[in-house]
Amino acid sequence: MRVRPVCADDPADGDAIRAMHRRMSSRSRYLRYFSAVGELSDAQLKLFTDVDYRSRVCLVAVDGDDIVAAGTYHAGTGDPGSAALLAPAPLDRPAASQPRPDLAAPSARSAEVAFAVQDDQQGRGLGSILLEHLAAAAQECGIGRFTAEVLSENQAMLRVFLDAGYAVQREYASGVVDLAFDISPTAASREVLIAREQRAEARSIARLLSPRSVAVIGASNDPAKIGHAMLVNLLRSFAGPVYPVNPESLSVQGVRAYADVMGIPDPVDLAVVAVPAAGVAEVMRACRQKGVHGLVVVSAGFADAGEDGATAQHTLVRLARASGMRVLGPNCLGLANTDPAVRLNATLAPVVPAAGRVGFFCQSGALGIAILADAAARGLGLSSFVSAGNRADVSGNDLLQFWQTDDRTEVVLLYLESFGNPRKFARLARVLARSKPVIAVKSGRHALLPEGLQANVSPISDAAVASLFAQSGVIRTDTLSQAFDVALLLACQPLPAGDVVAVIGNSTALGLLAFDACLDAGLTVAGGAPVDLGASVSPDDMAAAVAEAVAGAARSGVGAVLVVFVPPVATDGAAHAEALRSAVHGAQIPVLSTFLAVEGVPEHLAVSDGVEAAARGSVPSYRSPERAVAALAAAARYAEWLRTPPGVVAPLADLDRASARRLVAAIVPPSGERPMADAEMVEILRCYGIPVTDFSLAGGRDEAVAAATELGFPVVLKASDESLRHREDRIGVRLDLADPSSVAAAYAALAAATGPQVYVQRAVHAADRIASAVFGVMADPSFGALVSFGLGGVATELFDDRAYRAVPLTDQDAAELIAAPRAAPLLDGYRGAPAVDRRPLIDLAQRLSALADDLPEIRFLQLQPVLIAAAGYAVTGVTGRIGTPPAPPDERRRLR
Repeated sequence: MRVRPVCADDPADGDAIRAMHRRMSSRSRYLRYFSAVGELSDAQLKLFTDVDYRSRVCLVAVDGDDIVAAGTYHAGTGDPGSAALLAPAPLDRPAASQPRPDLAAPSARSAEVAFAVQDDQQGRGLGSILLEHLAAAAQECGIGRFTAEVLSENQAMLRVFLDAGYAVQREYASGVVDLAFDISPTAASREVLIAREQRAEARSIARLLSPRSVAVIGASNDPAKIGHAMLVNLLRSFAGPVYPVNPESLSVQGVRAYADVMGIPDPVDLAVVAVPAAGVAEVMRACRQKGVHGLVVVSAGFADAGEDGATAQHTLVRLARASGMRVLGPNCLGLANTDPAVRLNATLAPVVPAAGRVGFFCQSGALGIAILADAAARGLGLSSFVSAGNRADVSGNDLLQFWQTDDRTEVVLLYLESFGNPRKFARLARVLARSKPVIAVKSGRHALLPEGLQANVSPISDAAVASLFAQSGVIRTDTLSQAFDVALLLACQPLPAGDVVAVIGNSTALGLLAFDACLDAGLTVAGGAPVDLGASVSPDDMAAAVAEAVAGAARSGVGAVLVVFVPPVATDGAAHAEALRSAVHGAQIPVLSTFLAVEGVPEHLAVSDGVEAAARGSVPSYRSPERAVAALAAAARYAEWLRTPPGVVAPLADLDRASARRLVAAIVPPSGERPMADAEMVEILRCYGIPVTDFSLAGGRDEAVAAATELGFPVVLKASDESLRHREDRIGVRLDLADPSSVAAAYAALAAATGPQVYVQRAVHAADRIASAVFGVMADPSFGALVSFGLGGVATELFDDRAYRAVPLTDQDAAELIAAPRAAPLLDGYRGAPAVDRRPLIDLAQRLSALADDLPEIRFLQLQPVLIAAAGYAVTGVTGRIGTPPAPPDERRRLR
């Protein structure tokens, strides 16, 4: 099923709409047209097909080759014949029952919306989906309000409007309900859209991971072929039937083979495609005809192989969306589901970890086999594994949606090389991390991406990347080994209850290593030192010491226990391990170990539930105390993030979003980017309640003096060249000019050094200035829109002492942004300076967040310097760039 605009010039769409109308029952036709309508007349058909994609729009839902639903809006622009099409169909309504004028909004252009859905597709949400897309299209065309007429007995259609989250006005007369509502997104409509999106995407991935049957297209008897490896792995484990497809063989691996997918007599849910890239499109067409739900394309030669391959990949995506299939890949390793009822290993990896609670998404196909082998060796059990390759369709965001409601997944692990939709990733990760830990490996190194998929290198620092992950609650690690360490702890043990760690063991050396590692990681060791039980401690005594620490944790404030153990003689330590496992059974704080320097979950530290080899309650072991502490510290930071209220996106006064949108629409270039003019930036900031200190541009001495006189003394002069304005030696500025003669002299000196064009600006009194700061908005290729903050000065630039947060900022995010730079304590008073009230700065950050969220066309905006006083600020400099955004905002509906 897919949604697309009707093709006005294609008679086939008109025929398909007539066919849909014939399939509708007489009752459905009556509810739609308010009368008994037999065959659609030409005039009635024009309601759907006479479109201009602006004032008259029709979207259709297509299932296979059939149109099964249609939604329209008509703005009633006065075009010939349009007014006649707005009314549903003949219905005698008294004058008093005509739509009330107050239901129309004179300040907003409105359009009438209507739907038709054939009977067997009703109740599936098609009307709601069409309404969302129509509202998005209408907004882009300058329409702000929808109206509709619905028979009062048509409760299903009334619910479509009322459940959409809009503030719907209703008037009832003569059996008809007149509806009117603004279509600007509301908090409720966003919640409805996001919830529907989550359900749909989660279901599509669940279907991909839990097929009832699988076809391997390109199956081979040649061990060197990927079609051979795929088939062998599926036959070894899959709970359902597997169908090899190979036109040149009667059987493959002893299983009957079919010449093509259409020859398979039974339904096929999932097709694994392992044929050369040139043949994939033909295979997809056959799969579409067969009714296959999902494809795993392991073939390379698409966007990873240059421009021609990228074109072929685009064709692949178009074919998939035309048929409603989900496609994993191309150029991927495959996917696996360890559910005992499925046992799907549709990957090239001969070894897949046992069943567990970790969902693992990996972009890289090349690394996938080694990654899975490493996870299996550690005893890290997986619920599911997906390698997306080129991510033509299925991406990590789809998996985040699926894992959000997947009961078998308790921890999410991501190996990311780039983001497809960074704004959506940030939103989804933030929601998911509130219920399940999300661990991500993204070092910013993109060398492993095939050519054509190279991600843009983030222009922000590595420390800033880490802070952005932390904002979303994502546990960021630099290596896969570190990620596995953290995942193992979170999959086996509860979250730390705090940052105090009891270190218990039989080795002084290991205890001291653990002690130092805890201090380095920001953790506190209980009692100020490790507990040394002696080299020859018995299993019972060691277990008793650990049990005592666990039992008294609430009283002592201990948040976790680290056990360091090395046997004094060459024994396997089984007795100590079993005693430890029993002692911590049911513990409410995490217990981890460096047991015999073993990595993973040793057999005698594992708890088995009959399904998982290392079920919850197992005690993970690490090769060194440093690695154990690093994993524990990451878990402790995540637990602290969970305990911190997320805050809210606070409503802001004095915003004029409509004017800002109109201004941006008028000035954005059709392609590329350009610098913004001063007046443009000042006006846009004004729309968001951010004043810029008055200034004027002067090209000569007399102009500068006149401008200063008009602005009022004192003033400052600034070079028009931005690079000179912010130099530490202040070559590009002249401060605190109190009279015309000082302005004239300053202009002469400044013009000689920097050129004749200078800015004249009203000065902020020196006595009021405590510090200067730099606020920014930027469109980052990895994270979407960001707000940044740093204090002014060369040290900030030298040490990159800036903080970043992804939009939208909650009030908590904004407060953390202002507090994050290392120099932020200067705001609390330093060397006798008064402390700064941070609330105005927090408000400024929130206003910039609203601007960045509303106006993705603003590619860069920097407020520098922002002069900070004890109880306020003054924005005295602005630079910016505007351009067409690379993608629509995350939540905006867009037909692809």
